[in-house]
Amino acid sequence: MKPLPITLAAFALGSLSGLLAAQPAPALPGPNFPTYASVADVQTRCDAGLKGARQRVVQLEKRAVDAGWLAALDDLTVYFEDHQYPNDFILNVHPDKAIRDAAQACSLRWADFSSSLGQNEKLYRALRKAPQADAVDAEFARLSLGQFEDSGVALPAPKRARAKQILDKLIELDQQFNKNIRDAGTRVAFTEAELKGVPEGVWAGAKRDAQGRVVLGVDYPSYVPVMRSAESEAARERMWRAKTNEGGAANLALLAQIVTLRGEYAKLFGFSNYVDFNLRRRMARDGATATKFLDSVTGAVNERERAELLELREAKARHVGTAPERTTVQRWDATFYSERVKREKFSVDQNAFRPYFPPQASLEFSMRIVERLMGVKYQRVANKLWHDEVQTYVVSDAASGQPIAQMYVDLYPREGKYNHAAVWPLRGSATRAGRTPAAALVVNFDREGLTLDEVETLLHELGHAVHVNLSKTRYAATAGTAVMHDFVEAPSQMLEDWVYDKDVLKLMQDVCPSCKPVPDALVAQAQAAKHHGKGGQFGRQHLYASYDLTLHQAAKPEPLPLWAKMEGATPLGYVSGTQFPAGFAHIAGGYGAGYYGYLWSLVVAMDLRTAFAADKLGADVGRRYRDEVLGQGAQKPAPELVKAFLGRESNSQAFFEYLKK
Repeated sequence: MKPLPITLAAFALGSLSGLLAAQPAPALPGPNFPTYASVADVQTRCDAGLKGARQRVVQLEKRAVDAGWLAALDDLTVYFEDHQYPNDFILNVHPDKAIRDAAQACSLRWADFSSSLGQNEKLYRALRKAPQADAVDAEFARLSLGQFEDSGVALPAPKRARAKQILDKLIELDQQFNKNIRDAGTRVAFTEAELKGVPEGVWAGAKRDAQGRVVLGVDYPSYVPVMRSAESEAARERMWRAKTNEGGAANLALLAQIVTLRGEYAKLFGFSNYVDFNLRRRMARDGATATKFLDSVTGAVNERERAELLELREAKARHVGTAPERTTVQRWDATFYSERVKREKFSVDQNAFRPYFPPQASLEFSMRIVERLMGVKYQRVANKLWHDEVQTYVVSDAASGQPIAQMYVDLYPREGKYNHAAVWPLRGSATRAGRTPAAALVVNFDREGLTLDEVETLLHELGHAVHVNLSKTRYAATAGTAVMHDFVEAPSQMLEDWVYDKDVLKLMQDVCPSCKPVPDALVAQAQAAKHHGKGGQFGRQHLYASYDLTLHQAAKPEPLPLWAKMEGATPLGYVSGTQFPAGFAHIAGGYGAGYYGYLWSLVVAMDLRTAFAADKLGADVGRRYRDEVLGQGAQKPAPELVKAFLGRESNSQAFFEYLKK
């Protein structure tokens, strides 16, 4: 629940990848990711995969409900992971548009099959009677029953039929929403003068238009440096508007349809809104609790956001030579002047970190943190995948040397690729069958090096991959990130803070002796600066979460008018003509009526960090975290995992203390 030629190879000569070449390469501990050589290959795999799935369902329907029935049900999950999951993933990353489109068509066929499976009354009745040997079996059965029930299996026949129609349509609409963004190819043209302040490496090699202007995309290696560094306000505005309007009017219509259908779906189950339906199996339990949580941070965030805006206004006034009272900070100014304030107050420039964090070495540095902390080892192996630059790593237990997982990494941007950062759990662990997990980590980084913010992003995404890879569950269906959705971000958010620790950063020299160490003074400045801008950061997350809940509780969802109203009430206001919800892919997909989970998970993540306060590389605590949280997947409810690790109930003390700093 997402990538190109390495131009910085010289930086990694002494890195882990160089060392690995001299070591015997381990064999992949599980099936390799399938190649997709052509449209015909996609279609053949799709036909065969669905045929096999149907056969297995028929066999399970006929099977006696005995002590092995739960394992047989989980074998279906294993089959889907091997045949459906690769297809659903490849439509986001394959460089060939025809193959992406074929995979998307196949994905809709799988969605139709899955929605029918979710309403299979024979399997549902058998599951209710299946023997449970222990608490792990009981939790697997409970979660599986919930999935069947959420699919409409217990509804009267007419409602059940409508539920399936809605589920299938929602998959189609979500895929189209993302496709509109992925295939848009949005470009913005700038004169070289307009790019004054932007590092030359960002634009010097870019294509030029007929007028000789530099043409940049809205991918993050282009977008962030322009917004952070371009002296020209007009340049920043054009880039910001292009990114903010990604998806356009077509996606606004799709989002309205998605939210309307979700509301209708909830009513089939007797709920007045989709929020309460969606949250009833999560940590928050209902919309009122999620809203109360958001309200609890409102005052502290709003006060801080207003104070920060005054600072930005003064910084802009000094920069453009106007009186503060006659100076207006626009949305496209916020990042630029926030960076200026940080440079002025803390002498911190994010671009100053790029020479210290070459992309490949940064990846290996991030993996070394996990190695030290959690007792594993990453080894890169030669492997042909969907693109020549995609890397494969075998993850082994350090103590035993036993390969336990694999991870695919797609580092750089390219045309038609998913343009944010994400991890796909391609395969879950299943100790009952000796099955090892696999994850795909997809980001879009600048080849010239990473900022500290981007290293933080890398650690966040690696945290998701680690959650998948270090899972050690009995059943694949409860592996890794199958946890409650408002907990799923906690293990990844927890690791973000490691990048600000001087001792942790010294691990960079372990993997890249030729890389210059980050000066301690620069780290200290970054530590001081990281608290600046928290009001805007959390204010934005609060707005996203509140908008998501409000939209999904509306009687008649109107995405843009609601956004304009809610963003208009924030200190920076709403910019007429912009269409942010058209690019808000999170809520068009799996985070719909659940985006509050980012803030909710952060509260938990900061509580988890307290166990590492004495030593962020403490192997004893790290191993306990690996075993009691990551390794358990969804075998236990998330609150129980946290309590077992911390030795107490979780609380929000660390989060609110952080807000005050």
